[in-house]
Amino acid sequence: MTADIDLGHPQAQAIQSDEDVVRVRQLVRAVAVAVKLSLVDQTKVVTAASELARNTLVYGGGGSVEVTTVDNGRRKGVRIVFADSGPGIADLNLAMTDGYTSGGGLGLGLSGSRRLVDEFEIETSPDTGTRITVTKWSR
Repeated sequence: MTADIDLGHPQAQAIQSDEDVVRVRQLVRAVAVAVKLSLVDQTKVVTAASELARNTLVYGGGGSVEVTTVDNGRRKGVRIVFADSGPGIADLNLAMTDGYTSGGGLGLGLSGSRRLVDEFEIETSPDTGTRITVTKWSR
């Protein structure tokens, strides 16, 4: 899959099905390998992306992801933006609490994803849905 990746441009992927969640994982892994993240950091960012893609599908009713390489002059990394037009997150503080789940899951989605990446930003509103941006930097 890395042969198909143009590291100079963001890579977009719709999230409308379980198969799309798998595609997101493959895309994130390919970009993480291309920017030379360690195997441990590849696994962390792919795990976070998988959780966030699933949340986009299940709670946001589907949406999209954009995967971009970033470079701050010292390190390279992967930035991933998940966006949906769903109902937003009613209580963001509660949703970010370890162990909280609004479904039948383990409750590790948002808080666990936040711990797996270096930067985590979330914007949510009932009017615009949810947008989560995560970044993982090389060591």
